[in-house]
Amino acid sequence: MPVVDQRSAPPAPRRRPAPRPAGRKDPSPRGRVHGLWPYALIAPAVGGMLYLLVYPLVRAVLISFQDFRLRQLIAGDAEFVGLRNYRTLLSDPRFWEVVRRTFLFMAVNVVLIMVIATLVALMVERLGRIGRTVVLCSLVLAWAMPVVAATTVFQWLFHSEFGIVNRSLTSLGLDSFDRYPWFANGTAAFAILVTLIVWQSVPFAAITLYSALTTVPLELYESARLDGAGAGRVFRSVTFPMLRPIFLLVISLEVIWTFKAFVQIWVMTRGGPGDATTILPVYAVQTALSGQRYDLGSAASMVTVVLMSGVLVLYFRQMLRQEDETR
Repeated sequence: MPVVDQRSAPPAPRRRPAPRPAGRKDPSPRGRVHGLWPYALIAPAVGGMLYLLVYPLVRAVLISFQDFRLRQLIAGDAEFVGLRNYRTLLSDPRFWEVVRRTFLFMAVNVVLIMVIATLVALMVERLGRIGRTVVLCSLVLAWAMPVVAATTVFQWLFHSEFGIVNRSLTSLGLDSFDRYPWFANGTAAFAILVTLIVWQSVPFAAITLYSALTTVPLELYESARLDGAGAGRVFRSVTFPMLRPIFLLVISLEVIWTFKAFVQIWVMTRGGPGDATTILPVYAVQTALSGQRYDLGSAASMVTVVLMSGVLVLYFRQMLRQEDETR
């Protein structure tokens, strides 16, 4: 009987596990861990966003429905009063005057920003390489300047005794501007704030519009010029229709930024003289701090959010309706 040496026999081949069908998850614990890993990676960012953005908004909404003053802030026994704060706010004539001034402030700023930014973007597109580089660098530097620093510079420019503006006007023979108190005049203070916010906002809008202009095919411009179209006609028929979504985006952002402008006004005038430069965000802070009426201040902030959202919704609906009509 032959003897077979088992030690020299080749090992049996290993069987590979059958591949799982596509789209079926691995039911093993290792597969479950791999499936939860992406959520674990984004969990800190989501938690931070909820804590820093959502929680303050929810807290402000709750305070607007409470009797929340200095005592409630310390003791923590705020009482829910329903819509009483909103009724008090909406029955205040000063509040409606502030609302009117806020919309005027927003409209003036947005119109000036979009007109100047469009002209600057068209100019940059036509400049040579060196001129384009100089202008773009200047825009970026102006855009990068901190808000408080820019506001302080404008305060010194229009200082009644040491300001460059008064000295320049006086040297031109306008003696009435010698030590002229710009910030004591409501209209002048309003105009200075508009100038400051336009100066700060034009760089972003101009750079964004210039970037969009570079995507318009040159063949469209050449065809329009061959048909005898002038510069205005080319902009209305070629440039603006091609860049309509970008214009929509920029205008929406400018509406938000100018509607909630607070730092510039608070640092420069604190809403004065009188109420000449008081808009809704400043009114909310004044209401909350002057009489410790944090409930009314929160209600004013919520009304500001609602009004700003309403403006954006109406604007989006109008733009989308015009796009549907042009198709």
